[in-house]
Amino acid sequence: MNDENYYKKAVSLDEVDYSALLNDNQRSGLRFARRIRMPRAIALGGMFFPIAATLVTHSVAGGWWLLLVGWAFVWPHLAWQLSSKATEPLIQEFHNLKVDAILAGMWIGLMGVNALPSTALLMILCLNLMGAGGVRLFGAGITLMIVSCLVTLQLTARSLTLSSVPLEGWLTLPVIVLYPLLFAWVSYQTATKLAEHKRRLQVMSTRDGMTGLYNRRHWEILLRNEFDLCRRQHRDVTLLLIDIDHFKSINDNWGHDIGDEAILALTRQLKLTLRGSDVIGRFGGDEFAVIMSGTPSESAIAAMSRVHEGLRNLRLSCAPQVQLHISVGVAPLAPHFSHYREWLKSADMALYKAKNAGRNRTEVAA
Repeated sequence: MNDENYYKKAVSLDEVDYSALLNDNQRSGLRFARRIRMPRAIALGGMFFPIAATLVTHSVAGGWWLLLVGWAFVWPHLAWQLSSKATEPLIQEFHNLKVDAILAGMWIGLMGVNALPSTALLMILCLNLMGAGGVRLFGAGITLMIVSCLVTLQLTARSLTLSSVPLEGWLTLPVIVLYPLLFAWVSYQTATKLAEHKRRLQVMSTRDGMTGLYNRRHWEILLRNEFDLCRRQHRDVTLLLIDIDHFKSINDNWGHDIGDEAILALTRQLKLTLRGSDVIGRFGGDEFAVIMSGTPSESAIAAMSRVHEGLRNLRLSCAPQVQLHISVGVAPLAPHFSHYREWLKSADMALYKAKNAGRNRTEVAA
């Protein structure tokens, strides 16, 4: 490919990556808005009754009642629609939470800061703001609520009525008790999903996507740890590097699907033959590596003989004509190795020795 095509391809990939990033952000924002939808609907629906009981004693105009019904039973669903249709749902949901704060302040002012309903509204607002956006959103929301409350008190000339009658208290009590439980349940569900997502990411960062074996980066970390441990404890440990013979020819003559099947077939054979304690990794495209702890080189060679025997009787389902052979380099841990990479180099030299000697064999480092 020439340079012009290369750079066109690079630009195209950048655009795809940017588009994918936008889609990820949108999906994340939608999940956040979906999580908040149910708690908002339940909280505002529950607060309708104590606020209505308080407003009855103040003889407010009919327009306020229509607004109360719309706030309690329409606004939660309207807020969801606004977020679900927004290009940035997370930002829109932050705006919705600020609207929640303004409307909560308005109702608190209209009730004359009646103690129990106002406390319940403040509790709901604080949980939502702090849980959604931390201290910054919490500070902005509380400020908007206070300003809205003061403006409502001023415009309606409402006097402060801090005390609550028993009916208002009984209607407010379920909200005060149940909403924190609902908020905690939603938070628990979110934390559980995040923990599962973290576990999947951890697996993806340590495992090879095709075979499920350790990838090279993580396998080398395990090799370094094993090198240090066995040197301190003077314990036998053997390192093996395994390469599929003529793998390029398999890909060229039969296609990459058959090449992938060959890699998976060797993976299965290694898992079947070796011990569960042996650490198998995919070291490269067709190259595998094994750490056999507590195993001298003679036992490692015997294990590889069983692998060779298993491959001799194995046929690929999509290409039975293909016969798999492997070359193996074996390197026991030696006292003169000062770094694990010297040990790895020794196994690599043994692997090349096996290839140069005709392949389909196991050789031990000198």
